[in-house]
Amino acid sequence: MGRTIVIANQKGGVGKTTTTINLSASLAESGKKVLVVDMDPQGNTTSGLGVDKEDDKTVYELLLGETTIEESVKKEVFPNLSLIPSNVNLAGAEIELVNVENKENLLKNALDQIKEAYDFILIDCPPSLNVLTINSMCAGDTVLVPIQCEYYALEGLSQLMHTIDLVKDRLNSDLEMEGVVFTMYDARTNLSLQVVENVKNNLDQKIYKSIIPRNVRLAEAPSHGLPITIYDTKSAGAEAYRLLAEEVIHRGEEEWQ
Repeated sequence: MGRTIVIANQKGGVGKTTTTINLSASLAESGKKVLVVDMDPQGNTTSGLGVDKEDDKTVYELLLGETTIEESVKKEVFPNLSLIPSNVNLAGAEIELVNVENKENLLKNALDQIKEAYDFILIDCPPSLNVLTINSMCAGDTVLVPIQCEYYALEGLSQLMHTIDLVKDRLNSDLEMEGVVFTMYDARTNLSLQVVENVKNNLDQKIYKSIIPRNVRLAEAPSHGLPITIYDTKSAGAEAYRLLAEEVIHRGEEEWQ
């Protein structure tokens, strides 16, 4: 049975999209069948995987029932890696879905039809706690939270935890916390070290050992429509995401720890 991982943090600029693109690519590279769902109206995951955002069969049409899940999946944009794209139209979904019954489960109901075909489904959330994020969490098994190694890292995290708990209580009792992954780590600064320690001391959650460094090649890759594992396969960023993928694959296996 595959696992659906929601990548969420309502704080923008924490490496959510970068993590979605490169973790999915690393999982695919290791032979896993992966589907990425871009639930962010900015569509950065879509363009970062080299797919045209102007498609008319995106997650927006899927949520509105104007296209089927089979039609909306772009198969094998990279080996083992498929995508349901997004674009700016998705920003209107909040208003258009207001009176739709059971609107929180639209994405879940669609993904349930094809879930068996994938080892992992990764959902990139918008940087806000809205109907799109709630849909993602209702469809997910776990939530992975990227945290930037900077001063305000913990700000907003308690709000996100509260939202996860609410969704768990009322909509998706199976939802769990996948864990926290540190991004944009700069070994040269004391601040990065302090943030990591601070989060570890204040957070009763699983924290992944793999830490994603601040890396120029990682920042460049999306503009070429490539994951870092292909854009610069030997870079520090590529290695870090491969290690994270290994941890995600073996999550919960005691003998692997």
